[in-house]
Order: sequence, then C-alpha cells, then structure tokens
Amino acid sequence: MTLLHDRVLFIDGEAIILDKPAGLPVDAPRDGSLALENHLSSLTFGFQRWPLPVHRLDRDTSGCLLLARNPKAHKRFAAAFEAGTVTKRYVAVVDGLPEQDSGTIDLSLKKVSTAAQGWRMIPAKAGKAALTEWCKIGEQDGRALIVFTPRTGRTHQIRTHALHGLGFGIVGDQVYGSGNGPMLLHSRFLSMPRGEKPAAEATAPLPETFAKAGFGVELLEQLGL
Repeated sequence: MTLLHDRVLFIDGEAIILDKPAGLPVDAPRDGSLALENHLSSLTFGFQRWPLPVHRLDRDTSGCLLLARNPKAHKRFAAAFEAGTVTKRYVAVVDGLPEQDSGTIDLSLKKVSTAAQGWRMIPAKAGKAALTEWCKIGEQDGRALIVFTPRTGRTHQIRTHALHGLGFGIVGDQVYGSGNGPMLLHSRFLSMPRGEKPAAEATAPLPETFAKAGFGVELLEQLGL
C-alpha cells in the first residue's frame, strides 16, 4: 500500500494538502480495491479525528487533494469550493495540437449513461455551467502540454472540455481519449483562501509519466507554474 504519509505537501491545524497518486480512488470503488479511506488513519498526525477529503480527484488523476482536519474546516472549505473561490491549476498532455495558444472553454455539461459505454459527461445546453481557461505551453511529437484553470468544478470537467472544447482527448484517458498508457492529467496547484489567515496552498511535483512523454517540469518552472 502506497504510504500517503510521505506525500503531504501542506499541513497545519485545519488542513492537509496531499499529493494523491494516480490510480488511487478518493471514494471506495465497487470492486473493493483500496481507496483513500484506507489511508486516512495514517494521516491524523496526532489528532484523534481522521481527516476528510473536501473535493474529488478522478482515480487516474494525480496531484493536489485537500483534506480537512475537523468538521468546521470541512464545512468552510466545501463552501469555498461551491462559491468558486478556490484556485486550482491542472496540467495535462492532449493528443493533438490546438491551433490557438490559449482560450476559454464555456461548455455546460450533463451526465449520460448507456448500457454499452457506462456513464460519461457530454456538452449539453440543459447541463450545468462549466468554464475552463487554458494555455498551451509546450509541444512534443504531435502532442501539447496544456495548463487548465477550471473556474467551475464539474465532474470530469477538464477531461470533457479537452475533448469537446479543444478537439483532443487527454493522453491515456480511457473514457474521453485513446486510453493507451497512464492518463496524463495532474492537479499541479491548489490554494484555499482562509480570510486573514494565510491560504492553505501547495504545488504537487510533476509525475515521472510526464517526463517519459517528453514534458519535463522545466517548462512549468520557467513560467512559474
């Protein structure tokens, strides 16, 4: 079992930001495999209560995940996510080269389900509003490294917006992309505002899977990302 104790990026009396590894689901899956809850007892750091996740990352998405260390903090942090005041920045490799260098994707999303394909999110006027800003910062072998800054927090928002907004699925995405190899989607940065108290924030190291695809962390560091 992966030791999440060593993947803590930020910790104080009310918050933990964890570098979640790809492959670990936040919610317990139906197949009975290990999930984040199997690790929570090792993340108390002297507290009696187990910390609780404030938001979700998809199973195959790595990077910054915020945990609250008490119920009051959890309620406050959840409200901040709902209000859209949390800063989140993701990096991903998409399976193509967008013509533009940057832009905003404004596509409302709706959940659909079929017996053949299971469930997924699709653009739909009747769906929930979803807004994502993006910027292309690198190209390699016909693929592009994109920084995504979501302004809303819909399920599969970045994955769906990459496919339907940019025209290219994220590399390794089994639902919206080719599904070959690991999914190259990473929650790089998270900042939770806390009023007069300093924000709880952290930057998660870029996984080795990005370097293997030709996109090292140097590009991000040069741009202060």
